[in-house]
Amino acid sequence: MTRTAKSISEVVTSGLCIGCGLCEAITERRVQMTMTPLGGLRPDSVDTFTSEEEDRLLSCCPGVVARARPQTDVAQDMIWGHHSTMRYAWAGAPEVRFKSATGGVLSALGMHLVESGTVDFVLHVAPDPDHPMRSTWVMSETAQDVLDHAGSRYGPTAPLAGFMTALERGQPFAIIAKPCDVGAVHALSRVDGRVDQLCVARLVMVCGGQSRLGKSRKLLDEFGLEEDELSLFRYRGHGNPGLTTVETKDGRKFEKTYQELWEDEGSWELETRCKLCPDALGEAADIAAADVWPGGGPIGEDDGFNGIIVRSPAGEALIESAESAGNLMFGGAITPREFDDFQPHQVRKKHAVHARLTGLSQAGFPMIDTQGLRLEELDAHLQTEARTTQISGIKERIASGRIGEPLPEKD
Repeated sequence: MTRTAKSISEVVTSGLCIGCGLCEAITERRVQMTMTPLGGLRPDSVDTFTSEEEDRLLSCCPGVVARARPQTDVAQDMIWGHHSTMRYAWAGAPEVRFKSATGGVLSALGMHLVESGTVDFVLHVAPDPDHPMRSTWVMSETAQDVLDHAGSRYGPTAPLAGFMTALERGQPFAIIAKPCDVGAVHALSRVDGRVDQLCVARLVMVCGGQSRLGKSRKLLDEFGLEEDELSLFRYRGHGNPGLTTVETKDGRKFEKTYQELWEDEGSWELETRCKLCPDALGEAADIAAADVWPGGGPIGEDDGFNGIIVRSPAGEALIESAESAGNLMFGGAITPREFDDFQPHQVRKKHAVHARLTGLSQAGFPMIDTQGLRLEELDAHLQTEARTTQISGIKERIASGRIGEPLPEKD
């Protein structure tokens, strides 16, 4: 029998927690996100929720539920979901395009939303000023704030730790986050009417997965550095894809190409939840932005281009407004099958996820309740042997202890 987790404790111990930060927000920071020895952010005390808090969390936790945000009268693709526009885009300002990841679309849209007065602030993540290898949530109130906080953060992030603070301001705002984070926002909107009233723009990157902090620690080991020596840790940007750049407080600088950092998939240290992700494509967002490298990877530097997937009327209005203001530039249309070529790993995972979740269930682990994501239909396209391999692979990982994790130890 399939089931979802009965508690946030079970979400964590089953390996389904992504560390989004919602536990911290719902409890007004009584429960806080903490970095575990495994290198993931987890709630530090899962036995202190009130029954009301836990019920609310279980209704929208990314380790429990993943739902597409339904739209009508738009195209629907089996892999990429509902969409009204798919095309190339990039930031209109050269500085934004250069500094940001890829073509700077998400940064440009966040800046435009603030400049136009559509929102009062943008909730997103930025390097922790005291620990630049790590990330923290921020509320950017000016376009310059958004630009200062631009850039990919591949390690653990908890943007939703600031979500209730954002709602309590009572002002319209935007969020830029991972698809799982925005999926939780969409689910929360079903139990909190302020969400749809105030969170007026939901922007995501098409996500290849969140690495644990160990991925970054290994890079420091390679450079012979300790974390407390750092003044900067930039994963990409300042070009497309740009160099991974580490700078120290005493003025030393170390660099590695994007291809060198990510060439060995076995070293990515992805969170377990990412390997089971039902929606890495942002089907609860207004706009999703993706890398558009033929074959799935860069072959060198370029000026920076995103592929955008617009999923809602609010998203269409936003890109039209940003283009009119010169903050967003457009190239040609992109078809879903071209997106398949740009993101082949997403296509493979989208076909495999239902079998992987089935493996969880058969081993007695909780599943993620998915709605509107077409996983069963995609599963039907798998060859029997491939489906069996996916199911048995998950069960073998569970048996060997590679799925699941201990609760964080209390101080």
